[in-house]
Amino acid sequence: MVANRWKSLLLSLGKLAIAAGALMGLIVMQRSQLQQGAEFTFSPEQLNQQERWKLDILQRSPTFGFDNLMADWVFLNFLQYDGDDEARAKLGYDLAPQFFDLITRWDPRFVESYLFLSGTLSYRLGKPDIAVDYMTRGTNALQANQHPKAFLPWRFKALDQLLLLGDVSGSIVSHDMAGDWAIQSTDPEIRRVGPLMKQTAAFLKTDPDSRTVRLWGWSSVFEQAEVTHDRQTQERARQELLKIGAEEHKDPEGRTYFALPPKNQPSPASQPPAAPNSQPVNTTPPSAQPSSEPLPSESPSPEGSISPTEPTPAPAEPVTP
Repeated sequence: MVANRWKSLLLSLGKLAIAAGALMGLIVMQRSQLQQGAEFTFSPEQLNQQERWKLDILQRSPTFGFDNLMADWVFLNFLQYDGDDEARAKLGYDLAPQFFDLITRWDPRFVESYLFLSGTLSYRLGKPDIAVDYMTRGTNALQANQHPKAFLPWRFKALDQLLLLGDVSGSIVSHDMAGDWAIQSTDPEIRRVGPLMKQTAAFLKTDPDSRTVRLWGWSSVFEQAEVTHDRQTQERARQELLKIGAEEHKDPEGRTYFALPPKNQPSPASQPPAAPNSQPVNTTPPSAQPSSEPLPSESPSPEGSISPTEPTPAPAEPVTP
């Protein structure tokens, strides 16, 4: 028995030494990069390769119970990676899946990360299947009462399933779950969004190919990209909206929204529930919209709070001023 204890102790010390060596390697690599940066500039290819090495090391490194802290650190590194516009324009986002694999594996309850995950993997990199797999880690790990915005992974998953994967049945389930979880939120503003998403699920069951559904879906993506300053995804959403016949407008505050022209509008009886994170899809001009305090948006701001500047959810039917 004593021998087994010694063997277990040596094994633990060995793992600790490996982890310490890996982390020291990362620290030395970053410190060297900072010191050398004062002398010369790294090329985008060199920076990308260094980031790849760090991610490969992290994939093999234990966290010793500091999973959340490590996930936060990786997320901060992703923001730095994402913010290098020159490198991303030249080399793309090929390392993004590794970043979010680590983040969602170590901290699947990191709710705010899923907005960046969906925008990067699904709309920039064009891999919504991977994004949905990673978001499923969040929906499996979270409970409705664990976080005021616990519904967000379900919501982003629903949009990717509907708009990019053509998985209408999966999107119905995800919208319905997002609605259930939003209704249970401790945030009263988020609770007001829940019924809209459940109405969306119900509408998809009756009219899964509706152009209006895709109008508010892509409008939601457009607004989410605005929150994260993701111009590439925002432009893609804009092109998709124009493709389905939407017209681009500005509200009195200068914010962009999209609406179908009157001849393309469905009758009020068939009007779907409005996108909880987009401008109106009906023909009512912005000036006729209620001037009360904004209703909740589904997209969190980078600080994790609901942005009061985002467009308000539109009513399900046109509003008569």
